[in-house]
Amino acid sequence: MTRKREKPILAPPLSARDYEAAVAAFIRDRGVTRCPTACVVRTQASVPAADRAALELYEAEREQLRRSHIAAMARLLGVQLPPSMAC
Repeated sequence: MTRKREKPILAPPLSARDYEAAVAAFIRDRGVTRCPTACVVRTQASVPAADRAALELYEAEREQLRRSHIAAMARLLGVQLPPSMAC
């Protein structure tokens, strides 16, 4: 049995004032205080030393995991890695 495709519900465009009110309500209701992607990459803001150390440790662990995945894939494919890439 096939189903008919439903038309998407389109909302009329918001005025700038309504848009700002909707964003403010969303932030107020959800408690969003910053962009989630701000925590993914380094920032130029002043960050406490403990947070910097934790980020550096996290980055080192991710790099080691990335290298081990590359090495495992190379072994699986029978490819010789250069010494700089070997784990």
